[in-house]
Amino acid sequence: MKRDMKEIAMRVVILLIGLTIAHLGVTLFLLTELGADPFNVLVQGIFRIISGMTGAKVLTHGYTHIAICFLIILVLLIVDRSYIKIGTILCMVCGGPIIDFFTRLLQFMFAQERTLWFKLPVLALGCAILAFGMTIVIKSDAGTGPNDLVALVISEKTHKKFGIVRIIVDVSFVVVGFLLGGSFGVGTIVCACLVGPVAGFFLPHSEKIVERILHRFR
Repeated sequence: MKRDMKEIAMRVVILLIGLTIAHLGVTLFLLTELGADPFNVLVQGIFRIISGMTGAKVLTHGYTHIAICFLIILVLLIVDRSYIKIGTILCMVCGGPIIDFFTRLLQFMFAQERTLWFKLPVLALGCAILAFGMTIVIKSDAGTGPNDLVALVISEKTHKKFGIVRIIVDVSFVVVGFLLGGSFGVGTIVCACLVGPVAGFFLPHSEKIVERILHRFR
């Protein structure tokens, strides 16, 4: 059934809410300084390889991140363009500024040196919030982040549980990124093992939340 503009707009708003929640989790995760998320380990590895080969000073980690996102989008446009929606671009464009905002807001939590026993619960909380926000984004059906698309496409094409597929994708990002020269920490391992199963748990609940919101505003 074709969607009207009001429904499309509502789905985009829901996506942005989910994106904000997810990046609150990412910010908490990053503030612990226990390692980058799996996708950024891959980006870091590719960035180091390219910059080492070309010596290009213009190239940055951020530009490499955007380039890989666009590459994933390009591949999916060829394989199955139905997965690429307006929200995919919004996720790529809005993520950085949201993280910057929450970093300024929450950096007081780490103004002093914190022990590992403080950082690990914050890390786990960040991963859980990330997983919940991510499922809201997915169930908005207005698009999702390019890295999440990889797990989503594989899950739907192979009919495997999203949580399991997400673990495999995240671990693959970490392994390939590390082999290319990227670095990771305990936080990366926790994120790779935790986000997928937690997202798998939240997906049906997030679907109900999204449907209730849409039903109320129809």
